[in-house]
Formats: sequence, C-alpha cells, structure tokens
Amino acid sequence: MSEVMAGPSSSGKGNKMADFKARLAKLHGKRNEAAKMNHKEVVEEDRIKQMPKNYAKKRERLEAEYEQDKRREAAEEEGKDYDRLQLLNVGADEAERWERRKKKKNPDQGFSTFEDATIRQYKRLVNNKKIDMEDYERERERLGDAAFYGANNTTVIGLHKDSNDAIDSMVDDLEKQISKRERYSRRRIYDDDADINFINERNMKFNKKLERFYGGYTEEIKQNLERGTAV
Repeated sequence: MSEVMAGPSSSGKGNKMADFKARLAKLHGKRNEAAKMNHKEVVEEDRIKQMPKNYAKKRERLEAEYEQDKRREAAEEEGKDYDRLQLLNVGADEAERWERRKKKKNPDQGFSTFEDATIRQYKRLVNNKKIDMEDYERERERLGDAAFYGANNTTVIGLHKDSNDAIDSMVDDLEKQISKRERYSRRRIYDDDADINFINERNMKFNKKLERFYGGYTEEIKQNLERGTAV
C-alpha cells in the first residue's frame, strides 16, 4: 500500500525538477543572448568612435549628391534641363540663400600663406571629383570597416588598388594643372630702373616676398642705412 502511494509523489517531484531544469536552461539561453547583444553593441560603439567626427554628415552629403546625379542623368535622358526643373520648385528666398552660400564656398581671399593656398587648392580639386557610391560601398564591404577607414593597429598598405579609370583621371587632372600653371607662370618684364638687390631670379622673387610682407616695417631702417644714420 505504501509503495502504491509513493508512486504519484515521486512522479510529481520528477515533473517539478524537469520544469525547473527547463526554466533554468531558458534563463541560460536568455543570458547568453544578452551577452552576445551587449558584445555586438560594444563593438559597434567602438567602431563608431574610431570613425571621423564628420563621417555621418559626409556620408549623407555623398548620398544626396549621388541621388542628385541619378536624377540629373534621368532628366538628360528625357531631354530635359535638370537645373531648370529644380529652379521651378525653389522659392525666391531659398534661391537667394543658395546664391549667398555659393558665393561663400571656397572664396578667393588672395594670397596669405602657402598653407592656405594649398588647402584652397585641395578643396577645389576634391569638390570637382564625382564619387561612385556603389563602388564606394563595394570597396568598404570587401576590405571591412577597420581597413577601409584606417583604424588603429591596422595595416592598409597593399590592400587598396587603384583602378585604371582612377589613374587616368589623376593623370588628366595633373596635365590640366600643368597646362594652367604654364599659362600663368609667364616671365614678367624686368624693370631696368629698379634697384638690384638679388643675385639670381629665385633670390629676386624671395626678396619681393619679403618686401611685400615686411616692407612697411623695415622702410625706416633701410632709409637710415642708406643715409648712414643707422645706430
């Protein structure tokens, strides 16, 4: 009789133990899933921190330019003037803001330093380049974000390979720069009445730069030296 009554009690304990093990396994699974998600978020956060500060804005701008180029090509295929179509949807106040912004974009302030001139030339060359976003994404997927963006402790030498079109574009751009430089680097007429304070043409140009930047401060000193009254 006692053996018969012990059967249901032992089976109930067995069911409770199985239910407890099932819940424990479920909790273990949730904990492992949470750990994986946390690790994934930490890796993503670290990747975002290593990116340039203006990466998001730059990416949005490039995507907007890519979409604009696609719309322009579609309009040209239909024989329409894309710029005219865009102006039809622009108000007078917005057009005026665009014009002011366009005038302020990379303005020519004259020569100040060689560094500023180099930066201005770099901006001009970059703005004239059209970026293929599809090729951009393919290259990023092929190399991975670490190698593509040059993350820390990453060797990128030998991973990037320039296409023939990119090389031809660079050569064409360099040839245009050389041609433009030759047009504007013509030899100036020498003034025979000017004072000779140089030993060659390079020294003459250097002295002219010194005079342009510091002539106002050294004029009195030079006059005193010429009169022999300098202390």
